[in-house]
Formats: sequence, structure tokens, C-alpha cells
Amino acid sequence: MDTNTPQIVAGFAGTELLGRGPLRELVALGKGQLDDGETRRLALYDDDSGRVVDVDYDGSLTQVLARLDAPPEPPPAAEPRRGPGRPRLGVVSREVSLLPRHWQWLSEQRGGASATLRRLVEAAAKAQAPEARARKAIDAAHRFIWDIAGDQPDFEEATRALFAADFERLADLTLAWPAGIVEQLERYTARAGEALDPHRS
Repeated sequence: MDTNTPQIVAGFAGTELLGRGPLRELVALGKGQLDDGETRRLALYDDDSGRVVDVDYDGSLTQVLARLDAPPEPPPAAEPRRGPGRPRLGVVSREVSLLPRHWQWLSEQRGGASATLRRLVEAAAKAQAPEARARKAIDAAHRFIWDIAGDQPDFEEATRALFAADFERLADLTLAWPAGIVEQLERYTARAGEALDPHRS
């Protein structure tokens, strides 16, 4: 992800959609709500992944925003690499188990076994790209509704319709849900639908 692109989130107070926009703007909005006496749960959901964005609202707005800018904790140090590979090129060597006929076929391909496997993986990834984008959007939608809509009517049936990519049935099942939840849910399902059918209007 481009680090210069602000993270877009949807902000909710309870089940009411407060707004959608860059993280800092929604955090400032949420902080203002709390300072004005808001008692409902404030939640921010990443517009791409559907994950809850944790925010510590303690202190002044300046302090809250400063914590957002703090660098993340460094990841644990990786174990020293062992075995062959080309680390400067990002190539990692790992064991692959194949039948003798598979090894024979690979050895006969242009560039040898490793190059052929890389080409096959790249081709498979491209072929599955639309399905992968749809799955990502559906998973985001599920994370979102699991956190905010678990007590809404027909939640389990709606979840089944979501994973079946039956978005028309999902829309019918969520008619009685709060408008803000439905609006955010439809952002995710629209992405999934476009990935599955790029020509749909």
C-alpha cells in the first residue's frame, strides 16, 4: 500500500454511520463526539479490509493524533537464512515435494524447474485475480458485519448469502438493518460483484 495514501475508514457510533474518510479526520470526529458526551461505542472500520481500527482516545486531540503518527512496533528479528537461494533478488529456497514424473517434466522445460514453477505460479495468480479480489471483499464484509451487526435480524442467513455471493438475497435480508451498516456493507459487496462480473453496471 502507498504510505502516502491516507487510510480510509468508516466511523460508527453504535450502529449509526458518522462518516467516512481519512483516518485522522474520523478520529478527530470521534474524539469530538466523546468529548461532547457520546456514550455509544465508537468504532472505525478500514474501508478496504473491514477490520476494526483500534484508537486510544485518552488525552487531548493532539495527543490522540500523535499516537496515530507513532511508528509501529518493529517486527521480531528474522532467523538467519539457511540453505540455497538468491536473497538479493528476494528468492527464497524451500522444499517442494513432487512425483518423479513431475520432476521429469519440469527438468525438460525452458529455464529449468525453478523458473518453470515461478512461471506457473504467476500464471495461476493472474488467472485467480478476480476471484481473489472478490474473496477479499467478501471477507472484509464479513469482518465488518461480524463486529457490528451480530444482533441484527437474519444475521446468520445474511452471512450465508454473503459467502454464497448471493448479493440480491443479502440485500433482502438486510432491509431492516440500520442504514449506515447497509451502506458500508454494500461498498464491500459492490467490489466483490465487480470482480466476479466486470461488465455489470
